[in-house]
Amino acid sequence: MNNVNGILLVVGAMAAFTLEDMFIKHLSSTVPTGQIMIVLGLVCGLVFAVMSVVTRKRIFDPFAWRPLPLVRAGAEAVGALTFVTALSLVDLSTVAAVFQAMPLAVTMGAALFLGEHVGWRRWSAIGVGFIGVLMIIRPGLQGFQPESLFVVATVIAIAARDLITRKLDVRVASSVVALQAYLAIALAGLVLMFVTAQPVVPLQTAQIGPYLGAILFGVVAYYGIVTAMRIGEASALTPFRYTRLVFSIAAGMLMFGERPDLMTLAGATLIMGSGMYTFMRERKLARELAAVV
Repeated sequence: MNNVNGILLVVGAMAAFTLEDMFIKHLSSTVPTGQIMIVLGLVCGLVFAVMSVVTRKRIFDPFAWRPLPLVRAGAEAVGALTFVTALSLVDLSTVAAVFQAMPLAVTMGAALFLGEHVGWRRWSAIGVGFIGVLMIIRPGLQGFQPESLFVVATVIAIAARDLITRKLDVRVASSVVALQAYLAIALAGLVLMFVTAQPVVPLQTAQIGPYLGAILFGVVAYYGIVTAMRIGEASALTPFRYTRLVFSIAAGMLMFGERPDLMTLAGATLIMGSGMYTFMRERKLARELAAVV
């Protein structure tokens, strides 16, 4: 039953993430990306600060402010910076399709940097998945958008964030980790505005709704995915993260008039298929190891 509830939470979180992305993309047409990051970072950070106080979690716990959690927050900031930039420049469906390669990048990073064993089957699946990424961004071919490389940078940064998360001290509360991440996002937005000389755009009435939507669905999605991973098995829940691509393609078509071409859809299918295989393989190996023990 926990897995069923977890699956429902994951699917709901993916829908909420898509709505957040949609509102951010809408805002990016009139608001500098750095300013969007500052507003979202500060407001969402405040939400998680209040959540930490209400649940009696220690915001200034010494374990939470050691180098490793701060490096994780930095990776989150880089990922947010490149992701928001990509949303402002590239189709929502394309961004979502490339982003689905993130679990494959995590598996590869775990093998390269954490010493986890990855057999030839999963390495092959990772290779197939990254072929799918190349099919979507098409470097050197007609239709190549250099801006799509921002999504690749996002995949690398978020994969690094997730790998670092595995090494965090269990005494550090999830709400405090989220608070650090959003503060880092706000700081990254401030640096971006300063370095690129982005102007501050006064708040307009038409922007209030998208800002509130991005904040609301961002917090709901983040809280939903954290809760899901705590009540269900990761191996059972992770494949349902791919529903985000379905939601994003639908949102892109309905809200922005996007029409993903056949190459993009084929690449997305390769990424999803290889990701699903990787997780099924990991689950099988985990069961075999448990049987031996």
